[in-house]
Amino acid sequence: MSTPAALLQVTPDCAIPLDELSVRFSPSGGPGGQHANRSNTRVELRFDVAGSAALSEAQRARLLARLGPDVRVVVDDERSQARNRSLALERLRTVLAEALHVPRPRRATRPSKAARQRRLDAKRVRSERKRDRRPPSAD
Repeated sequence: MSTPAALLQVTPDCAIPLDELSVRFSPSGGPGGQHANRSNTRVELRFDVAGSAALSEAQRARLLARLGPDVRVVVDDERSQARNRSLALERLRTVLAEALHVPRPRRATRPSKAARQRRLDAKRVRSERKRDRRPPSAD
């Protein structure tokens, strides 16, 4: 019996098999002494949008337009390779989910009659207040 491929669930209707992602490990830069110099804890995660079989045509077109043909995430925040890998997967999920999000179209609305009246009343009060600040006229 074969095991199902592990999936990265991006949105409720978009899941990417982990075998479509390419993962590369390298030494993390910066200070850290012996551990940082010898451990491949930096994670580079790549996702080929153009060649993915997991995406629908609409999803692929949206990702290509917003992110390009290749999405790359690099993480070297932690000292652990496993933690950096999980952070990279989470960041990739976030980037893809934001790119796939289609904002709701705005429906034009009008202010209610009461709202228009409140606005005019407030303008009238401000006008009167400013008029009362003026010095008295010489008449």
